[in-house]
Amino acid sequence: MPRKASDALEQLNLAAKLADLKEDHYRALLTIGALTELLVDKGILAPDELELKMRSLDAEMDELISASLHPMP
Repeated sequence: MPRKASDALEQLNLAAKLADLKEDHYRALLTIGALTELLVDKGILAPDELELKMRSLDAEMDELISASLHPMP
């Protein structure tokens, strides 16, 4: 197969994989949103508890990412 056709096919496959990932991401977010709403509606989880946990996890992830980008000598 000529090089250009091979490159075009590779780009097409990559675009298809990206579309699949977007669909998976959408479904995961939809599921998380639905579960969160159910937990809040049932009084199992308070919105402020959720916000606090989200902030905590976000800060923890920021620290981990920063540490991996700037390892100590």
